[in-house]
Amino acid sequence: MHISEGVLPLWELATGWGLTAIGTAIGLKKLEGEKLVLTALLTSLFFVASLIHVPIGVGSAHLIFNGILGLLLGWAVFPAILIGLFFQAVLFQFGGLFVLGVNTFNMAFPAVVAYYLFRKWIKEEGLKFYAGAFLSAFVAILGAGLLVALELALMGEKFLTDAKLIFLIHIPIATIEGIIYIFLLKFLKKNYPELFENL
Repeated sequence: MHISEGVLPLWELATGWGLTAIGTAIGLKKLEGEKLVLTALLTSLFFVASLIHVPIGVGSAHLIFNGILGLLLGWAVFPAILIGLFFQAVLFQFGGLFVLGVNTFNMAFPAVVAYYLFRKWIKEEGLKFYAGAFLSAFVAILGAGLLVALELALMGEKFLTDAKLIFLIHIPIATIEGIIYIFLLKFLKKNYPELFENL
């Protein structure tokens, strides 16, 4: 869900860059050893999954996978999403470089929230695992949609319709991703259990 260039005022852009800089600094401290390789792989997943865009007003909607990145990377989701969005902006003109800070924060911060809420759940078996996998998508995606909607709503009535549409369109996306997370995490847990040891 990229906000386009030329929409947000300078103070929102500066705030987004400031918060993203803090999150990225924390995330870079967490990158070491095998986690660096995992981060690179998940950044690629994020990049490819979010290439198909559906334009909605001054923004767009697409599969995000920020929730699963958050669950497996924690704070390292910030540099992962920053790099993914940077290449999307440079190569495909999705979003833009000025709004890169805001767009990164919108997708990464709710993913960190999902990490803290559900990282223990996905280490369990049975219902708690399924609930954690599914709900992490809702928290990460609808959290991102809510941030985008709030930022647009702060611009006044002319963007209220866009704000509502951006949020509502991500409800089915969160549902689809939640189902995908269940199968993907189940596969990873069975074949790469070491990924879940340090959550």
